[in-house]
Amino acid sequence: MSTPNFEQLVAAQKTNAELASTLLRATFNGIERLSALNLAASRDFLNATVANVQQVLAAKNPGDLAKLNVNLTQPGVEKWLDYSRNVYDLLTSVQKEVASTVQGQYTEFSRSATANLDRTKAAPGGDVFAAVVKSVLDASNRTFEQANAFAKQAASIAEANIQAATATAKAAASTKQPAAKK
Repeated sequence: MSTPNFEQLVAAQKTNAELASTLLRATFNGIERLSALNLAASRDFLNATVANVQQVLAAKNPGDLAKLNVNLTQPGVEKWLDYSRNVYDLLTSVQKEVASTVQGQYTEFSRSATANLDRTKAAPGGDVFAAVVKSVLDASNRTFEQANAFAKQAASIAEANIQAATATAKAAASTKQPAAKK
């Protein structure tokens, strides 16, 4: 093996190690943030449950219990929606970071492969090989673009669902509050 090929191999391995490190760091940070979010949500749930049980035990008649039902349900729904929004934001952030890293690496790979095609064409029979590689690169570019479009569409749908759930919860809260004040 000649020195230039060995140096290229070492450079490629270094690039791959850096890419893996970047992806692992992004994933680990996402898991760390999700764990903190889950811990905070669990703490809030426990505190709310204890407070709710105390309110139910303090009720003196069935009318008080009926009023409590409305008053105790709404904050839980709002907290669940807030938690869902936070999870969505976290996942979107991690997905964007990973996609950006992969996009950069893929763009570099594609550029390098395209540049090497010119050298391949000069070899005997290289024009056929270069045409095949070019076709594969074009197909992989289209697939990569479609995957990115799909990810963006899925994120858009998830965002719309969260907004719809939030609007529904707010509408439900506004219709229940007058009944609770009676």
